[in-house]
Amino acid sequence: MEFKNKYVLAIDQGTTSSRVILFNNHGDIISLAQKAFQQYFPKPGWVEHDPNEIWYTQSSAITEAMAKIDTTSENIACIGIANQRETTIVWDRETGFPVYNAIVWQDRRTADYCEEMKAKGYAAMIQAKTGLIIDAYFSATKIRWILENVKGVRERAERGELCFGTVDCWLTWKLTRGKHFFTDITNASRTMLYNIHTHKWDDELLNLFDIPKSMMPDVKGSSEVYCDTSTEIFKTNIPISGMAGDQQSALFGQLCLEPGMTKTTYGTGCFMVMNTGEIPVQSQNNLLTTIAWKMGDKVTYALEGSVFVGGAAIQWLRDQLGLIKNASVTEEMAKSVQDNGGVYFVPALTGLAAPYWDQYARGAIIGITRGTSAAHIARAALEGICYQVYDVLKAMEKDIHSDLKEIRVDGGAVANNFLMQFQADISRCPVVRPRILETTAMGAAFLAGLGVGYWKNMDELKEQWTLDNIFKPEMDERTSGKLLTEWHKAVGRSLKWAVD
Repeated sequence: MEFKNKYVLAIDQGTTSSRVILFNNHGDIISLAQKAFQQYFPKPGWVEHDPNEIWYTQSSAITEAMAKIDTTSENIACIGIANQRETTIVWDRETGFPVYNAIVWQDRRTADYCEEMKAKGYAAMIQAKTGLIIDAYFSATKIRWILENVKGVRERAERGELCFGTVDCWLTWKLTRGKHFFTDITNASRTMLYNIHTHKWDDELLNLFDIPKSMMPDVKGSSEVYCDTSTEIFKTNIPISGMAGDQQSALFGQLCLEPGMTKTTYGTGCFMVMNTGEIPVQSQNNLLTTIAWKMGDKVTYALEGSVFVGGAAIQWLRDQLGLIKNASVTEEMAKSVQDNGGVYFVPALTGLAAPYWDQYARGAIIGITRGTSAAHIARAALEGICYQVYDVLKAMEKDIHSDLKEIRVDGGAVANNFLMQFQADISRCPVVRPRILETTAMGAAFLAGLGVGYWKNMDELKEQWTLDNIFKPEMDERTSGKLLTEWHKAVGRSLKWAVD
């Protein structure tokens, strides 16, 4: 295949927006388009998206990104997809109509059911098979909720009329007009229904959650030619040849290709992921074992620590409190005060994930006095993101019995220099920021490009990654230790808050 003057189209379907980036052979961003979509909060702790709006915004972003550089589908070598993970969509196999809104990964409606499952003693078995901890975060209990609570859906599912998919699966269905129904192995590994050792949907788990196997998509590798598009968006058909959940895609985009290499993405949530090679490491410290990617017959595993609310805390300050006009002002606000003024913000707005896994924790801003200003609260929000990442980092170091040498970072928030320096200070670990921050999309592009031969091998990819800055610890350990002690006191106040 001839690739001269062609681009790789990377879909980066996130929690708050649908994005498309076109990359050239040197890994440069040639065009970018982004479309926000509605967040629905029907009840406290519930978060939903409209699956059709996800598709409309994604298809619109594709069209806009191509139009910006006046290119056509003939100049697109392949398509890679990265997506928000765990978000659950169920739709009709014939019509393609969703039977209910997408239940988002942040949604907590099944928290009580998860506690029942733990009480019945299923936690060890589920962790052994899936690498995951029983939590409303993952897809299994969301599917079950739709089957149990949407009228007529269970009967339709039992008759084989319905499909379940995470967002990657939904997008490929739409891009191929329903001709192809598959997911990739990384997204499958986040459902709490996929056995990460046998690499199959697990019958025991499907029976446990009472989910018909007919609903489940085929599972593919992360870099291979899956199919061609068949949609009116493109004049010609384009191979879809790379796919991974957003955090695995970012790990690949950061070229963390060797065991021990680690990245943290600062997006709506924060996600620290470490490549552990061909051996799945079962965490003893409340982290997740997951599949990083599959290339050919080789499966690479990872350890992951998830933080539910990262950049979403800043979004909350902007949209719900009206405290800031945009996220970028938080850096200036944080630097305008000498310290946090004794204020700590625990952003448990949808519970706390790793390493606490407390579905009933709630957000708390503690230490407020008459002298507390908007700048103190903004600074506390940024610091709260870093403290959460620190807690995950320490759990990861305990699991691998070693200190991390560096953390590669990406995501929109890492442009904030205060955030990055504070992360280095509190973690006592260098924070490495690349020149191109769009590593989630870049990972999808790399996987797709390798799938069709656009890039020949990993060595060629390594030439694409370039450094922007390294943030090294500057704060003295006594100060960072005192801050962490106060942080953990604040976390203690937020735990189990919503328990009756």
